[in-house]
Amino acid sequence: MIVIKFLWLALQVLIGYNLIFPVILSIFYALRNRSLDYKQYKAYDYEVDYAIIVTAYEQTQQLPSVVNSLLKINYSNYLIYIVADKCDVSELNFIDPRVIVLRPDQVLASNTRSHFYAINHFLRPHDRLTIIDSDNLTDPEYLLKLNFFFDQGYEAVQGVRAAKNLDTTYACLDAARDIYYHYYDGKMLFGAGSSATLSGSGMAFKTALYIKCLQHLDITGAGFDKVLQHAILSHDLRIAFAEDAIVYDEKTTGTDQLVNQRARWINTWFRYFTLGFGLVFKGIRNLSWNQFLFGLVLLRPPLFIFLILSVFFFCVNLFLSIPVALTWLAGLIVFVVGFLVALMRSSTDKVIYNSLKNIPAFMFYQVKSLIKAKWANQISVATKHSYQEENK
Repeated sequence: MIVIKFLWLALQVLIGYNLIFPVILSIFYALRNRSLDYKQYKAYDYEVDYAIIVTAYEQTQQLPSVVNSLLKINYSNYLIYIVADKCDVSELNFIDPRVIVLRPDQVLASNTRSHFYAINHFLRPHDRLTIIDSDNLTDPEYLLKLNFFFDQGYEAVQGVRAAKNLDTTYACLDAARDIYYHYYDGKMLFGAGSSATLSGSGMAFKTALYIKCLQHLDITGAGFDKVLQHAILSHDLRIAFAEDAIVYDEKTTGTDQLVNQRARWINTWFRYFTLGFGLVFKGIRNLSWNQFLFGLVLLRPPLFIFLILSVFFFCVNLFLSIPVALTWLAGLIVFVVGFLVALMRSSTDKVIYNSLKNIPAFMFYQVKSLIKAKWANQISVATKHSYQEENK
């Protein structure tokens, strides 16, 4: 009986601390001298060479807009490599010589395979590379904002994936979720002395680091960013967070799209969350705050999972222990306040606030995603965007 009580308590603690973890991060952020993050300033007197890798799978309809956005970047020393995997490229006719369209002979069906296909076809040895999705648009200052952190000596930088569309309830809720993660897993985590988490696109690396981390791996399915960030942290390097380096990302608009996308993401967490244990132990062994704190973040379940479990524990403890139930209620309130703080301290559109009342429905579809997660990588390797969904 004692063992069962201990396990019951331990399980609640492991889930419950996720509710207050954002507050803990904020405290570390507030206490830390963040000038330490910028002490190695080295401004180059020339434009460092970039490769911009755009990966497309099956869909090409948004590529002209993507390329047009990239060509408007306030920078001159870069080339754009479009890897059109399993795509019809007959109508991709770009006049600008900075745009190179690559069409692999064999289907790659993998982000990293596409990235290395581009790397192996570089027209010149680029010092840095940045990864853009086939539905992203970029801010004109994107590369300059990345350069600020590379100039500090960082070898990996994550920008912000802001919402390109807020035309449906689910797009707004998707954007709210991203704002939460950008604030805590980006700004707060980096400012607390660890590393920003990678987000799949809107990220940049020294080319040599990217090759060193992934050239020996063949990663299929979703989650290459999880493997990559683990490899970077294994070298005890920090991933900087560039909150002004903005790419505009297509948010999920309908329920089918939401379920399929989240199923892949949940599958990714179950595949790779154990990497966090290794980083936690490395952090303890190496006395590395960077590795230790980041390892804890990797172990954290997806947002909806620990929220549902928290509500479950609250309800159960209403019958077992009122003081414990009140503790859970306090934790849930702290989380809600922390979530709203992230929205209020970010550039959050009013329509996003209006969508929050639909969070229960949003979580319901994520539960459906959890059920499909085991087969997620057989559903699709890319999110298919649609503009004809309901729930405006």
